[in-house]
Amino acid sequence: MSFPLLTATAALPAIGAIATAAVPAAQRVAAKWLALLVSLATLVLAAIVLVRFDPGGDRYQLTESHAWIKDFGVRYELGVDGIGVALVALTALLIPFVILAGWHDADPQETGSKRWRPTQGFFALILAVEAMVIISFEATDVFLFYIFFEAMLIPMYFLIGGFGDRAHEHGDDAAATQRSYAAVKFLLYNLVGGLIMLAAVIGLYVVAGNFSLQEIVQARADGSLHMATNTERWLFLGFFFAFAVKAPLWPLHTWLPNAMGEATAPVAVLITAVVDKVGTFAMLRFCLQLFPEASKWATPVILVLALISIIYGALLAVGQRDIKRLVAYASISHFGFIILGIFAMTSQGQSGATLYMVNHGISTAALMLVAGFLISRRGSRLIADYGGVQKVAPVLAGTFLIGGLATLSLPGLAPFVSEFLVLVGAFERYPAVGIVATFGIVLAALYTLVLYQRTMTGPVKAEVAEMPDLRVRELLVVAPLIALLIFLGVYPKPVTDIVNPAVQQTMSDVHKTDPKPEVEAAK
Repeated sequence: MSFPLLTATAALPAIGAIATAAVPAAQRVAAKWLALLVSLATLVLAAIVLVRFDPGGDRYQLTESHAWIKDFGVRYELGVDGIGVALVALTALLIPFVILAGWHDADPQETGSKRWRPTQGFFALILAVEAMVIISFEATDVFLFYIFFEAMLIPMYFLIGGFGDRAHEHGDDAAATQRSYAAVKFLLYNLVGGLIMLAAVIGLYVVAGNFSLQEIVQARADGSLHMATNTERWLFLGFFFAFAVKAPLWPLHTWLPNAMGEATAPVAVLITAVVDKVGTFAMLRFCLQLFPEASKWATPVILVLALISIIYGALLAVGQRDIKRLVAYASISHFGFIILGIFAMTSQGQSGATLYMVNHGISTAALMLVAGFLISRRGSRLIADYGGVQKVAPVLAGTFLIGGLATLSLPGLAPFVSEFLVLVGAFERYPAVGIVATFGIVLAALYTLVLYQRTMTGPVKAEVAEMPDLRVRELLVVAPLIALLIFLGVYPKPVTDIVNPAVQQTMSDVHKTDPKPEVEAAK
């Protein structure tokens, strides 16, 4: 039997989480280094997966399949296509930066907490989330995917509620109450979505007789499995609802600003750059492949919801007083673009949506982590408490600017290419939708530049006059992310070459082809 590379990529952080949690209480530094080394080793395994993946080969590669619960047709099946392998690589890439950025976030002497906060637990939970997210991107058994889709809520709940942001304008008790509220809201929203999805998963088994994604898709393609129209639509809605909560899509988005606002900056990155990507990924892998006709049936409504997310999220970002909530609402707008690209049902749109998942993860990580470094220095998340930072901490201000410019999709930075592809894909089939979505770009420029102007320029406020610039550890976090944003902005081909074949296969599953240009051929 060949080496189970996909299992190893998910199992290593899971084992690392257990080992980190078991480190003796007095050895907090050892726990940090262990977690960092495990995350780097996982990154090496993810890089091997990426290298071994052949974009021109079979749809699902490095596959593993073993009987698990025979009586219910549940199998331990893993496999990655171009979309999955790109997101596995993104997850493994970001976790070391999350760990480095949160190096002191669970230290009592750094947070000022009056109670001991287990550093080992903090980093163990991060590794546990990484393991569950990676296996979610690899699972090709629907039931296996569902288990980890739900299980990742548990460590995220404790990361938000137990290790929340201490930079809060209220007292310690009020801050703890806000963290608890945000954590419970996150858990309840996602649990409700998961329970509805569980009903749909059971319904799928009743109809198909098994949980294997590949077998069900093949049976539908060759006509041996037929779903009644209403059955397919109800099942699609059950899956889509859960994914729309996770994504998050308006009006199921309200948990995200609370969760990101109350979490530490690294955990906020974990939420929006890693965990939320499972929702949009699952729309491509499960909704479109399992329920192609229902996906086309629901497209008009989903496009409207995506447009509302784009404009609504951007408008609320413009009016925010809190830096982290501003980034959260900006992410809601960006997820609207991703879902728009998926359901535009064009190859450009879906390629752009997949590339957007990768680029949004990098750009949001860069912006949010620099914002976290800024907030930790001043002890406040309020925009009004800053001013003139670029004069006392120019490197911090410069990296903050690049992260912000990436957020507004400036040409030359990675998100521009993906946003451009999404809009081209939308214009091809739904011109009116593309026109409305374009206003999101204008609003993004507004909230990003206003944020920079209010925090970084103008007279130096007394409270920031002695603010130190980025330290070596912080530069090690930010510099590689900035370099990636520039590299993928200039040369996105390495990612598009991987994802495009998977996008074409997904388009084939839903029996869609790109519209032909309405231009007469030159004579």
